[in-house]
Amino acid sequence: MSASGKLASLRLPPLPTVGELIKLYNLRAEKQLSQNFLLDLRLTDKIVRQAGNLMDAHVCEVGPGPGGLTRSILNSGAADLLVVEKDTRFIPGLKLLSEAAPGRLRIVHGDILTYRTDRGFPATVSKPWGGDPPNLHIIGNLPFSVSTPLIIKWLEDMANGTGPFVYGRTRLTLTFQKEVAERLTASTGSKQRSRLSVMAQYLCTVRNCFTIPGRAFVPKPEVDVGVVHFTPLVQPQIQQPFKLVEKVVRNIFQFRRKYCHKGVE
Repeated sequence: MSASGKLASLRLPPLPTVGELIKLYNLRAEKQLSQNFLLDLRLTDKIVRQAGNLMDAHVCEVGPGPGGLTRSILNSGAADLLVVEKDTRFIPGLKLLSEAAPGRLRIVHGDILTYRTDRGFPATVSKPWGGDPPNLHIIGNLPFSVSTPLIIKWLEDMANGTGPFVYGRTRLTLTFQKEVAERLTASTGSKQRSRLSVMAQYLCTVRNCFTIPGRAFVPKPEVDVGVVHFTPLVQPQIQQPFKLVEKVVRNIFQFRRKYCHKGVE
C-alpha cells in the first residue's frame, strides 16, 4: 500500500465535532486550571505538522482535553497515541475517540508532572542518544499554569536521560503563552533573552514555529499562543550538571539586565 493509501486507511471515521462533544458532555474550560480549547482542526493539524512525519510513530499527548489535537495526531498516521489527562470530565469523549481508532489510542487518567513516561512505551522504540531521534514525539496544547514547570522538568530529564528521554532524543512540540515562546527561542543579545532561553538552548535546538491568535481558543485567553518545537542536542552546550547550570542562570537573571553582574557575583 502506498503511503497516501495507508494514511487514508488510518483516518478517523465520521464523528461528532469537538464542539458537539463539548455540548454533549456539558464541558466547560476551568479557569483555575487555565484551560483553553482549540476547536479549529486546521490549526490542530498545523501544530501536528510541526512535529514532522508521524506515520507509524509513537506519540504522548499532554492534556488532550476535548480531543481536537488528538484527532489531528490520529489522522496523521500515528500508530500508538498515549494521552495523559488529569481532568475526569474529558475521559468519556476520549474513550469515544479510542473506539473510533481501535488499538491506537491509550488513555491515562493522571497528572503529566508525576506520570512515568519512561514506562509508557516499549523499549523497542529506543534509539542511541548519539544517533537519530526515536520515532517518539511529545505533543501538547499545554495549560498556561503548567507549561513552564513542565518544560523545566523535561529539560532536567533531558540532561539526565530520564523520563521520556530514556528512549533517546525524543522531540517535543508544545504550546506556550506567546511571551514564554519568545523567551524560549530568544537569541543571544535579544531583549527577550532570559533564564528559559539559556536552559532550553544549552540542551536543545529550539524553534518558534508559529503564533496562534488568542481568538482561536475557547474561551479566548488574554494573550496569543506560540507553538515551539524542541530537538535535544547530542552534546549539551554546557558540560555541567543541570542543577548547577540552573542555579547559576537563575542567579544571573534575578536582576534587571543592566544589574545582572550582581547575580554573577
